[in-house]
Amino acid sequence: MPRPTVNRKPFGAHGRTDVDVWTLDSGTGVEAEILTYGGVLHRLTVPDTGGVPASVVRPLVSLDDYTGKNPFFGALIGRFANRIAHGRFTLDGTAHQVPATDRGHALHGGPDGFHTHVWQAAGEADDTAATLRLTLHSPDGDMGFPGALDVTVTYTLDTAGTLALDYTATTDRPTVINLTNHAYFELTARGDILGHTLQVDAGHYLPVDDDGIPEGPALPVQATPFDLTAPHTVGDRIALPDEQLRRAGGFDHCWVLDGPRSPDGLRRAARLTAPGAVRVMEVWTTEPGIQVYTANQLDGTLAAPEGGRHERHSAVCLETQHLPDSPNRPDHPGTVLRPDEVFSSRTELRFPHLVAATD
Repeated sequence: MPRPTVNRKPFGAHGRTDVDVWTLDSGTGVEAEILTYGGVLHRLTVPDTGGVPASVVRPLVSLDDYTGKNPFFGALIGRFANRIAHGRFTLDGTAHQVPATDRGHALHGGPDGFHTHVWQAAGEADDTAATLRLTLHSPDGDMGFPGALDVTVTYTLDTAGTLALDYTATTDRPTVINLTNHAYFELTARGDILGHTLQVDAGHYLPVDDDGIPEGPALPVQATPFDLTAPHTVGDRIALPDEQLRRAGGFDHCWVLDGPRSPDGLRRAARLTAPGAVRVMEVWTTEPGIQVYTANQLDGTLAAPEGGRHERHSAVCLETQHLPDSPNRPDHPGTVLRPDEVFSSRTELRFPHLVAATD
């Protein structure tokens, strides 16, 4: 059996800094392409049940597209994923202001967040997996956040075809942190997300106001379009008459995960199935929440490499993370990181149809 491999190729330059694309090959048919710019998951090629490969991640065409205006395609997000109300929070009695560029609120770490940086990279492979280790130093005051932060994100693709993302971080001053990946998933590589079925293992979700800020505590999903405890077709669900769906134009909400954890701390967050079940992807995580975003703001402006455009509802983001606006919500799981602590988080993308195809 072919063993996993790691390869690096030039992908252009951002200013005076070279950008590379690293390819992790499982040796069993799954490949992940990752850019050093933004830590972007550029492609994730997965065979279907008939062995036909295609990327389950929607990519952009060129580095210029990634460095230009785009809604975080495939990028690593930090320092704080999701929203902070009015870009303000108080930590240990000190008020902090970070850029409030999304309807008057902070979003995804600010305009010069982690998605805009070129990360340092080192790859390796052995008989079981191919690995890419990305590191970034964020200085004290970066985008208004306190403390110098050293972040490592490790992509690992194993021979079973599972892609894992391991996040770790340390700080020299108390700060807040919330990291995720903003890949846009579509499992057929030729259509939209509306015919996919989605299951989310959560009994509660966070309703939001018109700006996407949580209105209050988590509410039960029962008897709402947000009840995805059993699989439902995405297009049918987001077409239901509901004020929350109207405000967001679809799903752009955080579910509070409550499924059982495995001994390693992971629990399933979501299961996405393509029409005909030709590909199935499960998201497992140590995080307490998952933001489901049905690409409501895509408008065809951005081109896809194989032709066509990235249109509204052409993909879905499944962003494992802590809950939005947590620095201002003492009832949410904490997002404060202190100098004597190590932030640690793991998310896995699993493809059970690959296992079924080999049985």
